[in-house]
Amino acid sequence: MSANRAVVVDPDAPGRLVIRPVADPVPDRGEAIVRVRALSLNRGEVRRSGMAAAGWRPGWDLAGEVERAATNGSGPRSGARVVGLLGEGAWAERVAVPTHALAEMPAKVTFSQAATFPVAGLTALHALAKGGLLLGRRVLVTGATGGVGDFAVQLARLAGAHVTASARRADQGPLLSQLGAHEVVVGEDIPASPKYDLIVESVGGRTLGTALRALARAGVCVTLGVSATAEVTFDAREFFVAGRATLYGLYIFTELAAEPASVGLRRLADLVASGQLAPHISLERPWAEIAQVAQDLIARRFPGKAVLTLD
Repeated sequence: MSANRAVVVDPDAPGRLVIRPVADPVPDRGEAIVRVRALSLNRGEVRRSGMAAAGWRPGWDLAGEVERAATNGSGPRSGARVVGLLGEGAWAERVAVPTHALAEMPAKVTFSQAATFPVAGLTALHALAKGGLLLGRRVLVTGATGGVGDFAVQLARLAGAHVTASARRADQGPLLSQLGAHEVVVGEDIPASPKYDLIVESVGGRTLGTALRALARAGVCVTLGVSATAEVTFDAREFFVAGRATLYGLYIFTELAAEPASVGLRRLADLVASGQLAPHISLERPWAEIAQVAQDLIARRFPGKAVLTLD
């Protein structure tokens, strides 16, 4: 019997997610074996779990300790505290992770904090980078109470931008102001004025359609999610008359082909260690509660990130 366990899909179980014995990871030369101490959930992998076949192993975000370093000599040493990213299967006690997707963590960063970095933090970093130098520029973040939005508001403020956060409800305003938003807009519609140099958009539907009319000349709208709906209607004339405006589709696993995850993960870890960035963890539970926490995430019962811890 394997000593390793992982979260797997079981269509007959409540919530479809259960913890079961799985095979021990067999690493390639450029992969380290990591003992996972904390993981976080993202809507994408949870939604896929609702449709996946029995036995599929979800999971992108992980933090833990290197149990066995890569045999080719790359990456963190054995015993190092690390944060990492996998395309699937990260929700397990022990996993093999390519060293280019691992970053060593400063001592001040906890496993729970680090587990929030990979998908949400990296997506926010890469989205903001599409706007170039942000000092003194206007940035709009939609879906700002979500995992990506939370990071994007803080990082845009750190970059010197004037940050507007968009939320579904008025009662979410105080939280967004605490994160660093200068202004908060409420509701599905984005007003046509003021104009923004960069829009980080994760809602889709009417929000994306109206956000496009709020782009400044040469502005960039980065679309990276569809928490409302994937179908979008917008005024094409308003969009092209603005001039040199760009709609950019961002999928983090594609972006990482140009820059390894280790680079951004270390950058995020250093910002947290220095007190400049604070991951918003709304829920921290033992990983045995994975099925319930996943359902709560999809039902939007909490803002920010949910983290599960392993013994």
